Amino acid sequence: MKNIRNKGFTLVEVLIVVVIMAVLAAVVIPQFSSTTDDARKSTAEFNLSTMRSLIQTYRGQHGGVLPIINGSQTLADVMTEKTKVDGTVDPTNGVYGPYLLEFPDNPYSSTSDVKIITNDPAVAGDVTAGNSGGWLYNAATGDIRLDRSPGFDW
Repeated sequence: MKNIRNKGFTLVEVLIVVVIMAVLAAVVIPQFSSTTDDARKSTAEFNLSTMRSLIQTYRGQHGGVLPIINGSQTLADVMTEKTKVDGTVDPTNGVYGPYLLEFPDNPYSSTSDVKIITNDPAVAGDVTAGNSGGWLYNAATGDIRLDRSPGFDW
């Protein structure tokens, strides 16, 4: 009589493979999440540097005056449209700009909304205009920052 052996894996072998896969996943997944955060941080730093530079360019072209933000004119409007010498947005007759093709999103919140602040750094209850959003803009100093958790300062 022939000794017939079943072809297949035992329960113990399958469990060992599952445990090994779980350990590998636990080691690899945190590396991917830190890479994502590093990419967001790099994007945020690049966007901030670009916007700060362009705000200073605006200031230089408009006689030392920072972008004018009022009820009908947002920072995104000023930076993505042509402006007159007095700083008002005028896509047809403007002589300066546009400074950006489109206003960038905050890579952490995926929104390009801008809050106007009066204190630097921003404190609770400081918002004077705008929606909850991705950027904090101090119209008095021209500084722009990420709108992120307290203590997060760039």
